[in-house]
Amino acid sequence: MDCIFCNIRAGKIPSYKVYEDDNVLAFLDITQGTKGHTLIIPKKHVKNVYELDEQTAMNIFKVVPRLAKAINKAFSPIGLNIISNNDQPLQSVFHFHIHLIPRYEDDGMELSTINNYGKFNSEYFNNLVNSIKKELEHSAI
Repeated sequence: MDCIFCNIRAGKIPSYKVYEDDNVLAFLDITQGTKGHTLIIPKKHVKNVYELDEQTAMNIFKVVPRLAKAINKAFSPIGLNIISNNDQPLQSVFHFHIHLIPRYEDDGMELSTINNYGKFNSEYFNNLVNSIKKELEHSAI
C-alpha cells in the first residue's frame, strides 16, 4: 500500500510524533498551517470516516481532548479547530485523520460555512431528520 500515513506509522517516512499508543499516532502536520497543527490517525489503515468502525473511532476520539489540552497549554491559542475531511473535495491523504488546528489572532486561516438560516421550513428539516433516522435504523453502528 502506498499510503503516506501508513509509511509514517511504519517509520519509513520521518515525522514529528507528539503522541503514540497501540492504536493511534499523532504528529505535527508538515504544512504547519498554524503553529502546533497536529494530525491524529488510526494506526490501521482506514480510508475515511465511512470505513471507520466504532472501536477505532473510540481509540481516536479519546485522544482528541488530551492532545487539544496539551496544544492549548503549550501554545496558548485563542481557539482550536477540529476538522476531518472525507472524500471530495478536500481529503488529500486517503487515510482517516483528524486535524487539530490551533487558532491565533490574525493567523490568516479562513474557515466558514454558508448561513442558510431562515431559508428552510419545518417540512424541509423534518425530511432531513427522517432520512437520517431511516439510514440509522438500517445501519450496523
